[in-house]
Amino acid sequence: MSDLNALSESITSALGAAITSSTIGRGELTIEVAAADILNVMAHLHGAGDFKILVDLCGVDWPQRAKRFDVVYHLLSLTRNVRVRVKTQVGEGESIASIISIYPAAGWFERESFDMYGVPFADHPDMRRILTDYGFSGYPLRKDFPLTGYVELRYDDELKRVVYQPVQLVQEFRDFDFMSPWEGAPHILPGDEKAALAPNATSGDPGKKP
Repeated sequence: MSDLNALSESITSALGAAITSSTIGRGELTIEVAAADILNVMAHLHGAGDFKILVDLCGVDWPQRAKRFDVVYHLLSLTRNVRVRVKTQVGEGESIASIISIYPAAGWFERESFDMYGVPFADHPDMRRILTDYGFSGYPLRKDFPLTGYVELRYDDELKRVVYQPVQLVQEFRDFDFMSPWEGAPHILPGDEKAALAPNATSGDPGKKP
């Protein structure tokens, strides 16, 4: 923990007002920065901080917040043997600078965040969807995106091409219970009641008749 405190103080001292908060929880350091300062922060962490590896870049949706999205970067330093999490807030319709010039591995991560959350990254050389299909409407990881999606696609043998159509569910949405029977369900699972009614059911060897 002392190492993380020293790292936090070092980063805060070097970057000053660019760091809006720094917290340590569960053995991990998280720093929050203003979106406008993300390039300066990343350049420092990559250089003087020696965090050479971008492990992940993802988004988080907070629909009720003024700055709706978090963009979260996870960095790793092999020489320090420590990780740091960098978070910044971006409003809906706003963009944030791409960090490809510092971490080339961010290319596909940023495209995925754009595809799933609709957060564009300025100066990205190929800012287009990467996971969803051509012509897809909406952003699947936003909290207000419907569970069933909007449309589905299939190959139409008569038209000899892929067509889009409204999603059609084969059954109504149900609340499934995935509790493991090995953990001891508090209720009788479907099918278990038959075992209690079986003529050969005993408390001893199931192969013996009562």
